Amino acid sequence: MHDEDRTSNLEPGLRERQRMVISPPDAYIADTRSPRGRGVFARRDYAAGEIVERCPVIIIEQPFASLPGILRTIVFNWAALAKTGESSAIALGFGSMYNHDNPANMRYEATDEPHALVFSTVRPVAEGEELTINYNAVGGGPSWEDNHWFDRHGIKCIAAPAEALPSSPHLTRSAFLLER
Repeated sequence: MHDEDRTSNLEPGLRERQRMVISPPDAYIADTRSPRGRGVFARRDYAAGEIVERCPVIIIEQPFASLPGILRTIVFNWAALAKTGESSAIALGFGSMYNHDNPANMRYEATDEPHALVFSTVRPVAEGEELTINYNAVGGGPSWEDNHWFDRHGIKCIAAPAEALPSSPHLTRSAFLLER
């Protein structure tokens, strides 16, 4: 079924707002060979200010503190980004896979129609370089004076040998475990 067929019964204005073109970024996931585990890496050079990825999001309308521990490690503060009530967002695509760095080589911002996060570079990024975001920067900026996001949220990274991690045909083994 074509997009036009699925949206033909919607009002014209609503039909336009419902569409979102999703193009996979020129990136890949690989082991960082560090306690960070897997990361997202540039498949090509990116110029400063270039959009790397537009990720649709799933909005969770619950207080951050009430979310399960592992979920708190992958959600974004949608309330701060989209200026809404208390809520978080899970970014689809590579969005929830970007590792933290301070300063990071990308920033992100929310779009409201449709709900998405847009990740763009803040400086040139070379092919093979890890694409990173700053977990601390309120509003999705690349740097922040406080670099203790994991500590503030009670998350401790523990290096672990690959054989100690759970095995699954659907998951790639990471080089670390998150403990709460």
